[in-house]
Amino acid sequence: MQAENNKIGYYLERTTRLVKLNFHQAFKNAGFNITPEQWVILDILNSQNGLSQSDLAEQSFKDAPSISRIIDTLARKSFVERKPVKNDRRKFEIFLTEDGIKTVKALTPLVNKLRNQSWQGLSKEDYTKFLKIINKIFDNMSKE
Repeated sequence: MQAENNKIGYYLERTTRLVKLNFHQAFKNAGFNITPEQWVILDILNSQNGLSQSDLAEQSFKDAPSISRIIDTLARKSFVERKPVKNDRRKFEIFLTEDGIKTVKALTPLVNKLRNQSWQGLSKEDYTKFLKIINKIFDNMSKE
């Protein structure tokens, strides 16, 4: 098993890179100038609008500088806005703007198509097993 384990990082990275490349190209072909990383933030906000930067970082598994940079870019594109928290003016909540909501609605069918494409030829049982395995790897690597 040890020899087979040697390539787990390779397989994960190879697959992640190809998925991101396909999403990036599809967004570009559809006329949207956003990255897969920016899409993740828009998607999270679409389901839970008004999160803090730290909540977004936690849910997207990004570090604070990366999430700040992504939010800055999305704000420049008028997809999100920062609003101060009422009881603490030092903190902000991030909200989708009208343009952000329109972008999510426009891209959701494309994203669903790409997700379905990635699972072609695989069963619900395969998906369940995949989630079990990938979550176990995540848990194993999260241990200190």
